[in-house]
Amino acid sequence: MNAKKTRVAILISGRGSNMRSLVDAARGKNYPAEIVLVLSNKAEAEGLAFAKAFSDREAFERVLQAKLLEHGVELVCLAGFMRVLTAWFVEQWREKMLNIHPALLPSYRGLHTHERALADGVKIHGATVHFVSPEMDAGPIVAQAAVPVLDSDTPDALAARVLEQEHRIYPLALSRVASGAARVEGFRVRIAGEPSAPAALIWPAN
Repeated sequence: MNAKKTRVAILISGRGSNMRSLVDAARGKNYPAEIVLVLSNKAEAEGLAFAKAFSDREAFERVLQAKLLEHGVELVCLAGFMRVLTAWFVEQWREKMLNIHPALLPSYRGLHTHERALADGVKIHGATVHFVSPEMDAGPIVAQAAVPVLDSDTPDALAARVLEQEHRIYPLALSRVASGAARVEGFRVRIAGEPSAPAALIWPAN
């Protein structure tokens, strides 16, 4: 008998490349999560027209919450979801909602992370998967991946390498949370039962 898989919803706003990486991972027989719902805040997204009538944040989130509950969702993954969520909604999913951010948090919260990293002359940049908290890009960190910043980098070139790592660590982080291996203790995430899978990954320089 197959073990019960954790039911996951993915919230998107754009092209959904991280969504695809999660969906592909979830197709694995032994992956501990299944994707049961994909929602967007953009009405033009295919099959997601329900969102267009809700410019009010609270009204949108009430509908969103109802959809998640209707489908028995247990975990939520934000994948390029560009709408700021209210504290009310975040509290409904405390320690049950993940986000992927294109920087090594706590550095470079918010937007334009690659441009800011290049402007500051940092040597290491990367991506972070974290639990969502009411404060933007500030929740407990589940996994990170680092990439070197090259002298020849442009924001687009750096973004492309970071995105490759996002596609690696988001499925890893979701697996850890869905299986119960990742647990929040205070403000730290402890990983149990996976000594061979580090929480931080370094992109090879060669």
